[in-house]
Amino acid sequence: MPDKLPFDVHRARRLKPRSSSTSSAKHGQPKDKGVRRRKGPGSRKLRQIAGPTTDNTEESQILTNSIPPTLTVTILRFNAHLISSAIVQTRNYDSFDYFVVQLQQSTDPQTLASKLNATFEGPLGELPNHFTFSCPKAQSADVEATLEELRHKRLLRKRGLSIEDDPEELQGLQWHQKQELKQRHVKRVPAPPTGWQKPRQANNAGQLDQQQQADKARLEEIASSLDIHDPIFLEQWHLLNYIQKGIDVNVTGVWQNGVTGQGVTACVIDDGLDFTSNDLKPNYYANGSWDFNDKGPEPKPRLSDDRHGTRCAGEIAAARNDVCGVGMAYDSQISGVRILSAPISDEDEALSINYHYQENDIYSCSWGPPDDGQTMEAPGLLIKKAMVNGVQQGRDGRGSVFVFAAGNGAAKDDNCNFDGYTNSIYSITTGAIDRAGDHPYYSEKCSALLVVTPSSGHSDAIHTTDVGFNTCYNGHGGTSAAGPLMVGAVALALSARPELTWRDLQYLTIDTSVPIHLDDAEWQDTATGKKFSHTYGYGKLDTYSFVEAAKTFELVKPQAWYHSPWIAVAHDIPEGDKGLAASFDVTPEMLENANLARLEHVTVTMNVNHTRRGDLSVELKSPQNTVSRLSTSRKNDNARSGYTDWTFMSVVHWGESGVGTWTVIVKDTIANEHQGQFSDWRLNLWGESIDGSKQELHPLPDEHDDDHEIATASVTTTSVEPTSPPTDLPEHPTDHPERPTKPKPTSADTTAFTTPATTTTPTAPSVTSEVAEATHTTSESYLAGFLPTFGVSKKTQIWIYGSIVLMAIFGICLFAYFWQQKRKRQRNSRENYEFEMVNDEDLDDARQGLTGSRRRKRGGELYDAFAGESDEEVFSDEDDDDGYHDRDTPDHDTGSGSGSASQDEKR
Repeated sequence: MPDKLPFDVHRARRLKPRSSSTSSAKHGQPKDKGVRRRKGPGSRKLRQIAGPTTDNTEESQILTNSIPPTLTVTILRFNAHLISSAIVQTRNYDSFDYFVVQLQQSTDPQTLASKLNATFEGPLGELPNHFTFSCPKAQSADVEATLEELRHKRLLRKRGLSIEDDPEELQGLQWHQKQELKQRHVKRVPAPPTGWQKPRQANNAGQLDQQQQADKARLEEIASSLDIHDPIFLEQWHLLNYIQKGIDVNVTGVWQNGVTGQGVTACVIDDGLDFTSNDLKPNYYANGSWDFNDKGPEPKPRLSDDRHGTRCAGEIAAARNDVCGVGMAYDSQISGVRILSAPISDEDEALSINYHYQENDIYSCSWGPPDDGQTMEAPGLLIKKAMVNGVQQGRDGRGSVFVFAAGNGAAKDDNCNFDGYTNSIYSITTGAIDRAGDHPYYSEKCSALLVVTPSSGHSDAIHTTDVGFNTCYNGHGGTSAAGPLMVGAVALALSARPELTWRDLQYLTIDTSVPIHLDDAEWQDTATGKKFSHTYGYGKLDTYSFVEAAKTFELVKPQAWYHSPWIAVAHDIPEGDKGLAASFDVTPEMLENANLARLEHVTVTMNVNHTRRGDLSVELKSPQNTVSRLSTSRKNDNARSGYTDWTFMSVVHWGESGVGTWTVIVKDTIANEHQGQFSDWRLNLWGESIDGSKQELHPLPDEHDDDHEIATASVTTTSVEPTSPPTDLPEHPTDHPERPTKPKPTSADTTAFTTPATTTTPTAPSVTSEVAEATHTTSESYLAGFLPTFGVSKKTQIWIYGSIVLMAIFGICLFAYFWQQKRKRQRNSRENYEFEMVNDEDLDDARQGLTGSRRRKRGGELYDAFAGESDEEVFSDEDDDDGYHDRDTPDHDTGSGSGSASQDEKR
């Protein structure tokens, strides 16, 4: 037997078979039929892991025949899973293309590989029933065409159509994606604002008042009692702030109670982790680490700016020694996964957030899309699947814990609900406060924000470990530094109570966070009796209360959910102070059928067409009149795409029953040439189940989750009063800006929404669509609700209907004129024997008629074409002999409404 197995034996023993519920399928691993694989990238390494082959064919055949076929498939699939988990396959994107494919449990990946003429690379990490295939770039188009053909056939079968010449073993293709390398994320380090100063060193005793000196002395006593002798420990004000008392994470009491992170591993997904640093080396966990950029087991920083991850790791798990300072959980283990230093694929990212998820308990993610006030980006479907898989299967089913930094774009009007990572229900989204406890210029606000922790600002920053053997850093900041402090708190809580689930930890965050700056009018009361602010979440982290509450917390029941039908609106959004409101009624029966007892997260998926996305803002009002600002306007966002199947998230309504009328208000905040239309939306309620024994896991995300071909309800319109808009941050913030505020909701805000009576049925719930109008706004004229909008803007509609009216008036006048002329000629007809006086001009015309010459029409006179003509001349289909017609042809406006048809239709 070799001294070291090619995979973690301890980890293999902890693996459990998947449940057979519909919400989480079993691992689908390849069945080895002894087929010789075509060589490709990664094949050689797989053969090395599998061990030397035997030449004893007869003995192998006897062994194979003695094992039942189903057991053989299971064993080989499980072995493939262990091999895949042990080593991440290297990829050669210069010569090969790679495809991730989801298959049904019964489908053999080798059969598909043969059909595609591709190489089967193996299972995709921990994600069940997902596999990777490769082919030379020259064959990529053929492979992609075959996959699309199989996908098309699957859709036809789904619609009940029979497909000829479709082998049964190839009917298991469920989804596929070609992999592409992309520079994915940025590190969340804010640019220094105007007036920023270099972080100062700790204040000396001569600058402290009597109380501050006493607090410093107490900290020194604590350090001595805990055997902490790290040279910059007293400068780590975020641990215990003896100058601005209370503006810290309040962790020293946890240490004194003997909880220091033992038995917990935090994984920093970032630009690397310097495991040679003497501050991190004692706690480094190598088996949970990997470099996805340079493909190897050591995530060592290799670029000059690969320092971010090491600094974050120091905040979490820097050891007690004589190097720098200490981490919040200084006896926990720390691992590193490197993804930010080079382009990666969706496959790489999915592998990274599930990497060794039975040993890596918490994932620290201080990165995301650019915080530029104009980006709106969510993880791809494969990454979403991996995240859901992590919370469902990680930590032996208790769930991986993901902590994301909220983002540093507040000075650019950015909002963490435009980031699909921070607005995920699976994330503990963490914002920042500065050393004085104020909101720093960079920390983004949103309704998905759970908590804030100390970070840079007020002329100081976080003091932590840096790249190098004995190197420290005193300028770490932004929400990048805030997130790891929350990771440290979670590590301490799990050390004290390992059985906590990922949702338990979110409950504890809400229950124990401390509201700050309560004079800020933005705070609102929630159903749980807690206060929420879009700036501070539920408040500042209090680690001592967090860990103490964790010890006795009653574990919540499994997660349940309710997904409403898609609610069609299809109405233009008024500009300025007005808003378009659409409501949906949730009944007790709906939630009872969904096994949903009380709310946790609320998400709204919506489609809004608009020619300038930055003009839009969205609010959600619950039956209990709490308001979530799902999105805010952004001055730099000039995208013409609006919102396409975008999901916003809110934690504001945590603890509510969910029963009653939910109202979404979409506003076009700026009156300009840009207009839009609210197409449709969907309400998703997540929370604790009524009966946990009946609750299954939610299915993994699917590409058809947002399909909504059929409108589910009709809409009506009425007028309501909107809530007050948020106050913008200053465009040029200083290091200590004034905190933006928002007036409290008035009593009118809680009573202004009226819903016309509608009939509720199980298949078409009652829905109203309302136009929100401020009472001080001057009234405008609007088109009648029964008229079609043609999918264009209000101005274009007015132009269209105005043209139709003018044309109708012209036609009526023309008809009246002809009718009058006809009556006049009837009076002059010879049958009536009535005569009128003839003037000289008429006699001249008569003489011309006798000589055979036709009456000549005069050009240049607008109505001359109609004067004195007979019915035969006006309505004749015959051509004139001279081929000339003296007509004034009116000019036609060939312009159309703003935008193209594709812009007004979904997709």
